[in-house]
Amino acid sequence: MTSRGAGTAFSRKNFRLSTEPEKSKVTGIVNSRLLNDYLHRVFTNADGNQPAAAYRKHLTFQNLQEHLERLLAEENGSEDSRDQVAEGRLGPSTVVLDHTSGFEGLLLVDDDLLGVIGHSNFGSIRATTCVFKGKWIYEVLISSQGLMQIGWCTLDCRFNQEEGVGDTPDSYAYDGNRVRKWNVTTTNYGKSWAAGDIVSCLIDLDEGTIAFCLNGMSLGTAFDNITRGAGMAYFPAISLSFKESVAFNFGSRPLRYPVEGYRPLQDPPVADLVKAQKLLGYLKNVIHVGIDVTEGKLVEKDTSTWQLQGEPTVLITLAHIFNYFSPLMCKVYLVEDVLMTFLLSILERGGAVDAHPLIQQLLDLMWLLMEEYEVHECLKQLLMSLLRAYRFSPIIPDLGLQIHYLRLTIAVLKHEKSRKYLLSNVLFDVLRSVVFFYIKSPLRVEEAGLQELIPTTWWPNRFTKEGKESKEVKEESAEERLRRRAYERGCQRLKKRIEVVEGLQVQILKLLLNNKDRGGGEASRYIFLNKFRKFLQENASNRGNLTVLCPPEYMVCFLHRLIAALRFFWDGHKAKTPAALSSEEAYVPPQLFYNGKVDYFDLQRLGGLLSHLKKTLKDDLAAKANVLIDPAELQAVTMDDLDEDEESATSAAQSQRPSAALAIGGALARPGWLSSPTLGRANRFLSTAAVSLMNPRRPLGALEKIKVRTLSVEQRTEEDIEGTHGNEGLLLGRPPEEPDQPITENSLLEVLDGIVMMYNLSVHQQLGKMVGVSDDVNEYAMALKDTEEKISRCPKRRRDIHEELLKSQKVFSEKLNHLSRRLAWINVTIYSKEKMQDIYWLLRVCIRTIEHGDRTGSLFAFMPEFYLSVAMNSYSALKNYFSPVNSMEELPGYDETLMRLAAILAKHFADSRIVGTDIRDSLMQALASYVCYPHSLRAVERIPEEQRISMMKNLLAPYEQRPWAQTNWILVRLWRGCGFGYRYTRLPHLLKTKPEDASLPSLQKPCPSTLLQRHMADLLRSDRDLAPSFLNSVLNQLNWAFSEFIGMIQEIQQAAERLERNFVDSRQLKVCATCFDLSVSLLRVLEMTVTLAPEIFLDWNRPSSELLLRRLAQLLNQVLNRVTAERNLFDRVVNLRLPGLESVDHYPILVAVTGILVRLLVDTDVQGAERATAVLLADPCFQLRSIQYLLGHAEPSALAAAAPATDKRHFSLHTYTEYISAEELAKVEKMLSHLSEESKQAAATTLPTSEEDLCPICYAHPISAIFRPCSHKSCKACINQHLMNNKDCFFCKATITGVDDFTKPASS
Repeated sequence: MTSRGAGTAFSRKNFRLSTEPEKSKVTGIVNSRLLNDYLHRVFTNADGNQPAAAYRKHLTFQNLQEHLERLLAEENGSEDSRDQVAEGRLGPSTVVLDHTSGFEGLLLVDDDLLGVIGHSNFGSIRATTCVFKGKWIYEVLISSQGLMQIGWCTLDCRFNQEEGVGDTPDSYAYDGNRVRKWNVTTTNYGKSWAAGDIVSCLIDLDEGTIAFCLNGMSLGTAFDNITRGAGMAYFPAISLSFKESVAFNFGSRPLRYPVEGYRPLQDPPVADLVKAQKLLGYLKNVIHVGIDVTEGKLVEKDTSTWQLQGEPTVLITLAHIFNYFSPLMCKVYLVEDVLMTFLLSILERGGAVDAHPLIQQLLDLMWLLMEEYEVHECLKQLLMSLLRAYRFSPIIPDLGLQIHYLRLTIAVLKHEKSRKYLLSNVLFDVLRSVVFFYIKSPLRVEEAGLQELIPTTWWPNRFTKEGKESKEVKEESAEERLRRRAYERGCQRLKKRIEVVEGLQVQILKLLLNNKDRGGGEASRYIFLNKFRKFLQENASNRGNLTVLCPPEYMVCFLHRLIAALRFFWDGHKAKTPAALSSEEAYVPPQLFYNGKVDYFDLQRLGGLLSHLKKTLKDDLAAKANVLIDPAELQAVTMDDLDEDEESATSAAQSQRPSAALAIGGALARPGWLSSPTLGRANRFLSTAAVSLMNPRRPLGALEKIKVRTLSVEQRTEEDIEGTHGNEGLLLGRPPEEPDQPITENSLLEVLDGIVMMYNLSVHQQLGKMVGVSDDVNEYAMALKDTEEKISRCPKRRRDIHEELLKSQKVFSEKLNHLSRRLAWINVTIYSKEKMQDIYWLLRVCIRTIEHGDRTGSLFAFMPEFYLSVAMNSYSALKNYFSPVNSMEELPGYDETLMRLAAILAKHFADSRIVGTDIRDSLMQALASYVCYPHSLRAVERIPEEQRISMMKNLLAPYEQRPWAQTNWILVRLWRGCGFGYRYTRLPHLLKTKPEDASLPSLQKPCPSTLLQRHMADLLRSDRDLAPSFLNSVLNQLNWAFSEFIGMIQEIQQAAERLERNFVDSRQLKVCATCFDLSVSLLRVLEMTVTLAPEIFLDWNRPSSELLLRRLAQLLNQVLNRVTAERNLFDRVVNLRLPGLESVDHYPILVAVTGILVRLLVDTDVQGAERATAVLLADPCFQLRSIQYLLGHAEPSALAAAAPATDKRHFSLHTYTEYISAEELAKVEKMLSHLSEESKQAAATTLPTSEEDLCPICYAHPISAIFRPCSHKSCKACINQHLMNNKDCFFCKATITGVDDFTKPASS
């Protein structure tokens, strides 16, 4: 190592420490004798001994450099031999992945050529160096736990998209995903790996064996007698499937788990390592030894409280040390092995991080005595090493390793200058720093020590497959109670340990969110804000590009830590500013969405695209918020322009880095979240949307209009965010509806907005995904319970069966023990009460934000869609994912929150300001889910009456030109429990045919709303236009749905009758079942309408009543005839019992029709019954046999024909007495006798009608109407139905101006 200067001629202008206050006392250089003693004490020989005073050379600062160089040169002769090429190895001394050849398929390789991610079906790649003799080792850091084969291969191995390492004769691999080893054939081997594990690959070419280790634990010899000899050399190699990622360590960094006797493929920098260790020893001596000038002697100092205190002697000594030490600290191996180890040893003494100021002093020294580029590189490598060590440390019971690395990270970030550099250039630009906030879940609970922490396992036994409590809740036995309590105590122990780690992670974020450290530039918080916004953009703009996205499991942990840090600062501000809001009342004010201060990238707004809103609402912005849009912002940017900008920016970014970053030679932009645990992405940020940021620099008058000017995210300053006198910063453009009171610091509002966006990006999906472990526990618990019951019933003579059952019992018990411990970890880290309160707080933030935005009128359209999505999804998560561990009902203000969310759903599902079809559908689905459950339905009933009536009016809008199925389901759910035979939770016909089937689809317990039904009845009665338009649309959709259903079952029947027995497409079966379900639900809505407001059909003073009744009768007769005909199409398809058509049966559709008929013919006044009877009987499709079918009465001819088939069971409502009451059956009997009598009388009194007098359209009714002006004739039903959609005459196409009654003259 060459010297960077001679003597004391250093280039530094000022040696005063950056954070030290000015010292009034200045100490001079000590006398030569004391200096000599001091320097000999600091710079000891290699053996640590000092020569006797008489024999040692007198040291001064003039000859110190020469002395130091001689000390560092000692033993170099013996080191030189180690630098020679190691025997048994071929290839470059720096080992990396061979990105130019030796790979198959598309692979993305990191800039350091050590990390790789699969980008095709099964890509393979090997290293640049091979071995042919000796014992060798390399490590692979597993970043994802999917399908990979890791091991060794020869140069002759040829791989493809189907065959990789281990699939050819001279390649050998270990696969921890499938827990197997591969060499052409495959057998079981090793343990399963998880993300965060380290696999060591060992090859012994002297003995001819290959072995693997997982986190330092040997998995045993995998292969022996491997091929050796002339021309046989083995390369490290890997094959991995799409999205899987790893990072290799061939020896460029210290091996985490070295194995005695095995050498890393890349030699460590031994000479530099020895030098660095010596120099570190000298540095430690400086810290240990002090100079007492007054006494003229050397003294031992307490290292924990060491400070430089501006002593020139010590400072010049340190400058000599750092002259040689600084260049070494730019090398990753030395930073990790020397510097990080030393800094960790300082913290090993325990106590708080603040109790170790030595680290701060050392960082001060580094900034003072090292070149700036050296400090930057050293800090970057230090943080990279810390992150790698944190992520790839195994889980141990006390989480000691994770705590150790987090404490050092905090200590480094406490140093202001270092923190700002790392925030500005490293934490988000180079590192995957979000990893610091993640606590990985152990896949192997034994190694994580969970067996000792949770010795007793327990799992709930009272849950059914759906996760709902079963009806037969057994009293908990004393043994079960003891087990449960022991398990809960174990979970509490685990929780306390994890909370320590979470507390340290929050401390890191508190440092990054510090806004008081303005010394030397911008405060940390504002640097963090801009980096955080870019991080969100990267994840929002690349939703389809999985290589760039932050993994969702990291996002979940990051979200919770960020909420904790945000609320800490929010409430801290509240304590200082009593007028501000507390974090419990937090919300995002609406002006953030339109004033352009915060970049929402290309995310959809409620009113559509931002550019469109700026054009259409510019007058509202000017009037309400005093905001003028810059005309330049209104110029539409074409997609072609954006594409060109992106391409040029991408090519520029690519030209600044090695083209070798890609295995395919630079054809794709380098991904961000790659295999390397630290190297994340190049320092680049492509912005394709114009960001409108306003930044007035002078006080504003009360009514002065603010003109927009554009700034990029990087250009924003603290003033742009927080504002100054007369400048409101982020809160610019406050609408009149928004209260004029301080909320909190503006920067915290932007963090809060980012948290909401994070939840929407991936947190919600991850919360749903992790519920799978709980579902597995329930399934295994049911299987174990079933097995134990079989053991108790097993006859003693059948020992073989008994032994098999005992084996099954053991397997299920072991699996449950494992899963229950893993579930404890997941419940603590993801589903704990504290995490639930975080999500609940987020829900309330969204509700308040939406309520404030709603008050702004048309400006509500600027709100990003994700606020509504998060409000709905967070409620869904609280209801579905956190129970039964924690109950939502226990949360403070739960009922009020439920009611406020109900009001939002009721108001906005039909809000004209919301244009996106996806978000409108989501709102409709959320409302449909809301009315399914009693608790949330009561919340809907508690919203103000005006909003309830408005909601029902929107639900009763005509079904044309809108997604009506969800609306219909909502109305059905409000009715279920009141309709005829409509109180079931499982389809009755399925319980009769498959009583043992555990996978029967179940429905929610009926919870009808009489209050909302009353609102519906009032609306239909009072609004004479609403009822006909709504009911005609329902009848049209019923006609369509049932016709589609009949057409499909005809195709299914034809396919089933073919000799070749073709399989019916499952999608077709699904669509068929959906059409049937839609038909049933539409019939139920008609039943609901007929029951609540029968006068709409039966009061013929209403202009449309008769037409509606005739249309209803016509459709009911068609449905009855199709479903009830003996041995008809419907019967045959139902009897096929096809999977997917389980819901298709007589019962659901016939009871719906029966409910309508009973209400029209029995549960009404005499006049109404007469009208309904007359219309029903007048319909040409009416068949009394269809009504008789309902009660199992068949026609005599049909009975005679069916006599041979005595086993044929006829449908009858009498067989469903569990679901249909005796009173309801009596009404059906009454209806049948009434129709039988009336049809006989009608047949006796009906006079034969000549064909000339029949309606020429339907030939079913006599002519009763004449058209003006053309005088053509038809029955009233036909012309009324025709005029609904067309005003032209049915016959001559003349425009009809009126319709008069027609009575045939008596003379004719």
